[in-house]
Amino acid sequence: MIDAAMSKRMEEATRLTRAGKLHEAMALLQGSVPEARSTETRRSESPNNVYQGGNTFDGIWEVVGKEDTVTKPESEARSATGAFTAGSFSNRVGTRDYKLYVPSGYHGQALPLVVMLHGCTQNPDDFAAGTEMNRLAEEQPCCVLYPAQPMTANHSKCWNWFKAEDQQREGGEPAILAGMTRQIIDTYGLDATRVYVAGLSAGAAMATTLAMTYPDLFAAVGVHSGLPHGVAKSLPDALGVMQGGTGPLGGGNKTKEAGWASGVPAIIFHGDRDTTVHPSNADSVGAQYSTSRQAGETVEKGKVVNGHGYTCTTHRDASGKPCLEQWRIHGAGHAWSGGSTKGSYTDPKGPDATKEMLRFFLQHRR
Repeated sequence: MIDAAMSKRMEEATRLTRAGKLHEAMALLQGSVPEARSTETRRSESPNNVYQGGNTFDGIWEVVGKEDTVTKPESEARSATGAFTAGSFSNRVGTRDYKLYVPSGYHGQALPLVVMLHGCTQNPDDFAAGTEMNRLAEEQPCCVLYPAQPMTANHSKCWNWFKAEDQQREGGEPAILAGMTRQIIDTYGLDATRVYVAGLSAGAAMATTLAMTYPDLFAAVGVHSGLPHGVAKSLPDALGVMQGGTGPLGGGNKTKEAGWASGVPAIIFHGDRDTTVHPSNADSVGAQYSTSRQAGETVEKGKVVNGHGYTCTTHRDASGKPCLEQWRIHGAGHAWSGGSTKGSYTDPKGPDATKEMLRFFLQHRR
């Protein structure tokens, strides 16, 4: 945990970064923070819950020696439709709680699974309410898994996308999340060829990490306001990537230098007025999913009634199936596009990222 003095230094560093004074922010933090940490946003007081402020990543990682186990839901909340249950997963790396939505149409058949990774300061209930993925999963039956990041792992409940130890296969948070996903598939008899992962902000960055490190597990990925995999190994790196799409040292740490690529189909959303994660990151993320592009691209422009305009660029594979969609939302900030105000960090002015992601996902099998 961080004390009051540390909090003030982190807040000042965030202010300096947002003012474009990256070197001053790094100097302040490098002199006070010994571990890799980064900065993202906190909930604002604005009516549409768009990210506008700043809070801090404070990663605290503990490794425990345990076998893979999953605790069946201890508590259950039933809606008029499906069931939203709570459980816990443990393996040799660590333990994470989760919520799982099981649609009313589930009777033991092999349904698809969507893994949803919340953003900083959020939790599974909040993220489910804001994205409304459970409602759509009831209409197009699939199970939805919401892993929970505790404050003991990160002070702001962010997934630790910027730490080297959490960017590896069979190590750190990716190993926990992949193990949890596999256990849910086995426990409920779900379709292992139709497993998808999506996230917002830090959760989106971790979703890309999972697509890079476990392409044999996930059939498609959704990245909303996210960052590339492997371009940040420290707090200065993370600040630089978030603010401009590159690392802080002489243009280093660019996506092309990170050495990562994946053929996992991806759908990417990003607001072009995002001041928390610079919109250039959307292109950097897209570049890491370029290996499956074969049949050129098409560009569609549109506008939601009484909402945002958007540009959607679609790349297709040799069979004509979309393998990469990039949605740029005009006038949108750092918030889930088309989400509900019942959850935090949402922008109801659309387009509906949840609907488009699920549509994209269900076209793909591994």
